[in-house]
Amino acid sequence: MNQKTKTLSVLTVLFIFQFLISSSVLAWTPERKMVQVIVTPTHADWNYKLGEQADFEVKILKDGMLLQNVTITYKIGLEKMPAQKSGEKTLKSGNAILKGIKLKVPGFLRCEVTVDYEGKKYTSWGTAGFEPGKIKAITQMPDDFDEFWDSAKAELAGIPMDAIVTLQPNLCTSEINVYHVNLQNIDNGSWKGLSRFYGMLSVPKKPGKYPAILAVPGAGVRDYNWADEKAAMGAIVFTVGIHGIPVNMPDENYDALHTAALARYPFYQLDNKDEYYYKRVFMGVVRSIDFVFSLPEFDGENLAVTGGSQGGALSIIAAGLDKRIKYLAAFYPAMCDFEGYLQGRAGGWPHMYQDYNKELNQNWLLTTPYYDAANFARKLDIPSWFSWGYNDNVCPPTSMFAAYNNIQSPKELHLSLETQHWSYTELDEQADAWLIEKLLSNNN
Repeated sequence: MNQKTKTLSVLTVLFIFQFLISSSVLAWTPERKMVQVIVTPTHADWNYKLGEQADFEVKILKDGMLLQNVTITYKIGLEKMPAQKSGEKTLKSGNAILKGIKLKVPGFLRCEVTVDYEGKKYTSWGTAGFEPGKIKAITQMPDDFDEFWDSAKAELAGIPMDAIVTLQPNLCTSEINVYHVNLQNIDNGSWKGLSRFYGMLSVPKKPGKYPAILAVPGAGVRDYNWADEKAAMGAIVFTVGIHGIPVNMPDENYDALHTAALARYPFYQLDNKDEYYYKRVFMGVVRSIDFVFSLPEFDGENLAVTGGSQGGALSIIAAGLDKRIKYLAAFYPAMCDFEGYLQGRAGGWPHMYQDYNKELNQNWLLTTPYYDAANFARKLDIPSWFSWGYNDNVCPPTSMFAAYNNIQSPKELHLSLETQHWSYTELDEQADAWLIEKLLSNNN
């Protein structure tokens, strides 16, 4: 490859991933409000040693200036747990240092501050890390973990893919063909009978062999009824839904399902590991990989998986289940270390153990270890890229570090300390660059 050709190749790959992560994980930045509550640990890196006291600086701003003579309420404690310290304080100059507490075990301490200004409440928080690299997962891998999932994959392999691929002329462009894809999957737990798994496929029209991206979704119920412009730049993109329903229906259908039939889907059949909702989902993701490998346009090797939140967890799980995935990039993964709550600390979304009733739900503990991303993290043997923030209030950093610390293969963590359950564009670009480098190294 001469220098000119190599330069063009790099530029082509750059275009392929220009908007990869931002579109895959549906990242967003929250709307800025009139009054800003800024809470930050006093250490510049937000990290403390065990036994140190974490204090928090509070600033209340309006129009970029400190808002004087405002009264705040605050509470300090472990994420998602009852406050260990709380109080009220008037900030004459609009800022103050709140004395925190010490932690003796690795974890995160959060200070939440609320101000009532002109009849509106404004709340934000800051989070201090105490040696997070030493956080250990509470969940343990069952002895038959591999056997359980090997059996599920064998069951799937015995079911014909029966791919129904339907061109969507209204979505096609001069450079992209778009298809609605309908695949056959394992049975749907207690409702016996084979299920289906759906997604939207975007393929470049120009003849050739292309790398592929499997985009797995965040939580919720929605459509994926669009042409993915990355396909025009040289990548096959298969964006999947997880609910066994078409992904090109009218919005009102998803709204109805979200508020009724699928309102609490992460809890469905949670007392039975063989019938839990996510078993069909995980196998649907494997079936999606089967489908990508069946495409004549696929280069047969370079497959990435990416997503955020639930999609971040599914990225870890997909790579742990299926060695055909070469690399993953995940933002703020959910479903990590569910059982943290049982040991007095935050667990992962969907927080089933936060208000756990042992008498009513005694079998949950026989199910969740098979579905915990922290256990799949132990199975990773590919390079992986991660990003999240200390202030995430949906996927607590304690839970994410518990999974991340289980990974033994090459890994990178790009922290954005102040972010909550969203990501900055700059981090999206960093993930793009990482994926570009991996794609080029695999092509050499």
